[in-house]
Amino acid sequence: MSDADAVLADLKAEGDALDALVGGLAPGRWAEPTPAEGWTIAHQIGHLAWTDRQALLSATDPGAFREAARLALTSPATFVDEGAEAEAQAPPAELLARWRAGRAELYEALATRTTGDKMPWFATSMSTASMATGRLMETWAHGQDIADTLGVVREPTARLRHVARIGVRARDFAYAARGLTPPEEEFRVELRAPGGGTWAYGPQGAAQRVTGDALGFCLLVTQRAHRDDVDVRAEGADAERWLGIAQAFAGPPGKGREPGGRGAR
Repeated sequence: MSDADAVLADLKAEGDALDALVGGLAPGRWAEPTPAEGWTIAHQIGHLAWTDRQALLSATDPGAFREAARLALTSPATFVDEGAEAEAQAPPAELLARWRAGRAELYEALATRTTGDKMPWFATSMSTASMATGRLMETWAHGQDIADTLGVVREPTARLRHVARIGVRARDFAYAARGLTPPEEEFRVELRAPGGGTWAYGPQGAAQRVTGDALGFCLLVTQRAHRDDVDVRAEGADAERWLGIAQAFAGPPGKGREPGGRGAR
């Protein structure tokens, strides 16, 4: 099984897990506010549906996607919210069906591509594995907002390795998004994986180190939890600073969450 096949299988499983949370919700619950300010459960699923559709367009019609991305990036601070808002206006049953159909189409489109294929994305390009990993990360993170809203505690799975890897690889982006110069040296990141074992990244002898719980790290880099509320520690001034700004998602810096409570997307 290739890297792309493995992450595609995990992407499908992550979507199915979120579907199990929202599939049986009463229509009125879709209007409940989530930890993302101004976003209901409908906005969360709407955002995933909208972004899956953009990914499908990139995979199947790159030229059309480039034009759509060009138009979206004329409003870089608002196009994500606008897409979610438009989708959230649909009746819950229609939105759910649209999201289900879209993610199934995207899975099939990505499964037919070769591992080395590149697809255009907003201000960058993505391999098949990278696109699937990004969609998994977003599905998990927005699913966390929905789980928090519903009061559901989700058991962490080995699928979190994809989220953790993005969080580590996005280190320099987190600095650049804030107009900061990233450190030249690599960091060592060691995380306790769900079910046992360790996920490790970077040189073993690095002076700057991050250690702790994999779930906590993933919540931190997707800005679904405040640093005070997760078991993640830094050794070294640069590592300490990174944990204060880390983000696994593209776009402008998020506000994160307040200690012990809910906050912004």
